Amino acid sequence: MNRQLFVGRKILRIPPCGYQVARGRIIMSTLLGSCVAACLYDPENGVAGMNHFMLSNRRYAREMPFSITEAGRYGIHAMELLINALMRHGARRANLRAKAFGGASIFTNRDVVGNFSCVGSVNCRFIREFLDNEGIPLVASDLGGERGRVIYFDGGDYSVYVRRMSGRRNIVVAERDRSLWQQSVEEHDREAAGIDLWLPGQPRY
Repeated sequence: MNRQLFVGRKILRIPPCGYQVARGRIIMSTLLGSCVAACLYDPENGVAGMNHFMLSNRRYAREMPFSITEAGRYGIHAMELLINALMRHGARRANLRAKAFGGASIFTNRDVVGNFSCVGSVNCRFIREFLDNEGIPLVASDLGGERGRVIYFDGGDYSVYVRRMSGRRNIVVAERDRSLWQQSVEEHDREAAGIDLWLPGQPRY
């Protein structure tokens, strides 16, 4: 990757669970391990955006479509946040194109907690299924594998530059992702515990 391409240009750093939308020659960047980043853009209206998300759940359904699973709903929410922000900036949903990255399996045995070990492949499956269901063409991707990635999305020509990681950096990213996964699962559990159940005899309108 030629760093001269980015000299003098603004770089927007996107953290886990974040997203950014911009016009023009702004660079969007994020660090990916098992998480996935979707880079969406409308080439006709000159709007681009990128997110960074992970489907976190104690159990993943292998055969069930993600659109009707608990884990899938969080992924759909992350994608719709990005799509809605793009549309507020002038994009048309029918014009959207996608590039997707991440979803690596970067874990050692000590990283495995519950179903965390398969989260990378789950994220890869989700983004492909979501884009297919929404009719958004996936024009390029670098998904799966065993190494984390730093990606740079050029809002000027919609190119994505990928730098793969190895060694100690991979271990650090795996530890970050495991912590994010555990925190998110615990938040989901607290939300579920706070849901009021319907009881017979309660009024319904």
